[in-house]
Parts: sequence; C-alpha cells; structure tokens
Amino acid sequence: MPKLTLRQLELAGKRVFLRADLNVPLDGGGVGDDTRLRAVLPTIRHCLTGGASVVLASHLGRPGGRPDPQYAMAPVAARLGELAGTDVPVAPDCVGAITEARTRALAPGQIVLLENLRFHPEEEANAPEFARDLDRLGDCYVNDAFATAHRAQASIDAITRFLQPAAAGLLMERELAALGRILEHPERPLVAILGGAKVSD
Repeated sequence: MPKLTLRQLELAGKRVFLRADLNVPLDGGGVGDDTRLRAVLPTIRHCLTGGASVVLASHLGRPGGRPDPQYAMAPVAARLGELAGTDVPVAPDCVGAITEARTRALAPGQIVLLENLRFHPEEEANAPEFARDLDRLGDCYVNDAFATAHRAQASIDAITRFLQPAAAGLLMERELAALGRILEHPERPLVAILGGAKVSD
C-alpha cells in the first residue's frame, strides 16, 4: 500500500493537482464511454467537500506531442461536469502563466481541467522542467491514474520530485488493495486473463 493516501491530507484551502486517467473514447464529438470519468468522481468529491479546489490533469489519445483539436479535453470536461453536477472549465493549456493564474484564482469547491498533457512532448519525455511547470499549479499531488501509474511521464513521475505531499487517490487506493489481495492471497482455483489494446505496456 502507498505511504500516504488522500484521506490523510489536509485539504482545506489547498489546490489539489489530481492526475486522473480521463483517456476515454470519443464518439461523434462526445464521450463514448464515461466509465473512467465515473471512477474518479469519489476522489474529486472528497477533495471538494474537504474544502479544496481541484486541478485535474490527464492525457487523451496520442496527439504526438503537439496540439491537435481532435484530442482536446472539451468533450471530457462537458461530460465530467454533467456527472459531477458542477461546471468544469478547461484551461487553455496545461502549463504557462495564464493556466497558473487560472489555478490560483480557484475558490474552494471549484474545478479546472487542464488541456491535454500530451500536447507537449515533455510529458512523455518525463522532462523535469515540464514537471516544475506543473508543480506551480497545485499545493499537493494526488495520483488516481492507476492504469497509467507505471509510466515514467512528467505528470506521474517527475512531478513528485517537486510537488509534495504526494498521495494516492481513492481509486488508486482501491485498485492497489484489489491487486494486493490477488497477489498475496489469491482464491483458488485461479484463472488469469490478460488482454488490452497495448499489451506491450
């Protein structure tokens, strides 16, 4: 289990930089499957009810390290706002002075979704300077992106060298507990089924 979890953080008045996995399929300009959005809602709600604001960060698709309108976060923000019952605006970028100002202007209970992290090649390069730019957007770091937690990318790995405290979100905590049960005390008989679009990961 992780050393620190979201439940242990003092949230009141803080900007929580929440790395989530919002990499959802898009269909006809909207979200085709909102399962991942629903999965992160408990963590978002915990932060907001604790008196924090939330700076949401995620990648979407594979835009190749440059801005690409078909991978913009607007459809994700729209659906997430519907599910959360609150406005979820999208910042014009995931780094920079304008985005930093947007995050500093957040009041407790408000959310902003950063534009696609992978619009910058530095994200997948795990670049420390990019991680420092992300660090300026929050007061603490929460990782709820279990499916991408194995990747050495700036918003997952390098950022934790600068943005502390760093904690596991509620979804991450639940996934790690389930994995621990399977690895340490598997029920028998046991069948393992492996699959996915990116088996190399």
